[in-house]
Amino acid sequence: MRAVDVIQKKRDGAELSKDEIDFFIRGYAKGDVPDYQASAFTMAVFFKGMTPAETVALTEAMMHTGEVLDLGELPGPKVDKHSTGGVGDKTSLVLAPLAAACGVYVPMISGRGLGHTGGTLDKLESIPGFDVRLSLASFKGVLRECGLGLIGQTPEIAPADRKLYALRDVTATVESLPLISASIMSKKMAEGIDALVLDVKCGDGAFLRSREEARALAETMLGIGRGMGKRVAALITDMDQPLGRTAGNALEVAEVLVLDLLAFRFVDLFAQPALDAGRRS
Repeated sequence: MRAVDVIQKKRDGAELSKDEIDFFIRGYAKGDVPDYQASAFTMAVFFKGMTPAETVALTEAMMHTGEVLDLGELPGPKVDKHSTGGVGDKTSLVLAPLAAACGVYVPMISGRGLGHTGGTLDKLESIPGFDVRLSLASFKGVLRECGLGLIGQTPEIAPADRKLYALRDVTATVESLPLISASIMSKKMAEGIDALVLDVKCGDGAFLRSREEARALAETMLGIGRGMGKRVAALITDMDQPLGRTAGNALEVAEVLVLDLLAFRFVDLFAQPALDAGRRS
């Protein structure tokens, strides 16, 4: 099998097999496939697209170029939430601690800003001394201790995705639904989660402007997750105006602290008694 044959087959609009995709992605991760051939591959995918089976195979191939976390030792559901981002979107910083307080483990490998919006990591790094570059062992320790871990992509997690995303960024191939979906889901599926909630935003303040684009991305990611045996749900949410009262990394973190205090107060007053009653029954 040769990389040039894989490129030519996709260029001509044919469907690649799982073995062909795996060969190409593993070769790229190891350095056997050079950047110029990977650029040609991403451009072919950009113009010709991928079938659902190809997109699942691409996700699995990128995921298996690195480690897949085993969180079976944690005695509870492992669930992550991913947002495609938007101006003032700080939902993860409110929702993740709230879910952890209710007994759900939340292993979250987050991303940086996309376009004009700050990402979860950018917001967290506005806190002096906050370290988002933990080793996987430290990440699992934090998760075990408090139920929530938030880090950036590590060298051990989907290294092919790290290389491919950097390449797409300089070859004008970022805006490809199969490539976007495989990039997101290869990291999420490597977290060792049982389930995933996708928040796909659309509107003037989001990366995706139209509801049709958001639905197409949501359906692609749902297909990947379910094709890999995970429970996945998606919501398409409005981003025609900023979320909350502030925009800007440090300002949003300050606002989140207030929201989290209110959320934990809600858990203490209403949710925790219900959880305790459920456990007793």
